[in-house]
Amino acid sequence: MKQTWSLVGVWSQIKLDQSPNVVKRPGETVKMSCVISGFDMTDHYIHWIRQKPGRALEWIGWMSTGRNSPSYSSSFQDRFLMTEVESSSSQYLEISSLTAEDSAVYFCAREKTQYKTNPTN
Repeated sequence: MKQTWSLVGVWSQIKLDQSPNVVKRPGETVKMSCVISGFDMTDHYIHWIRQKPGRALEWIGWMSTGRNSPSYSSSFQDRFLMTEVESSSSQYLEISSLTAEDSAVYFCAREKTQYKTNPTN
């Protein structure tokens, strides 16, 4: 299934702060953070996306904020773990047993709309 993404606008009051760059060895685990501010963390979706050098964006999955209930793309169900700590307005993406194929830029993004049945439709 091919995913298409577009950025429609910028909301200056909404802020997603991500972890700084990190270098890890094969076999290690990495945990990336996405700290959320400027909106209520109980009624939106946060998506995780990655882009390998010279490649298209890949959708990893989403989590409904305030519910700690992730949904993963079928390609990312084994070693990828999305979690949330609502008290610190943070969501996390953890990847275990890293391989060279995991080298990429990872993004978190907030979906503009609030909860609906399926956030990818």
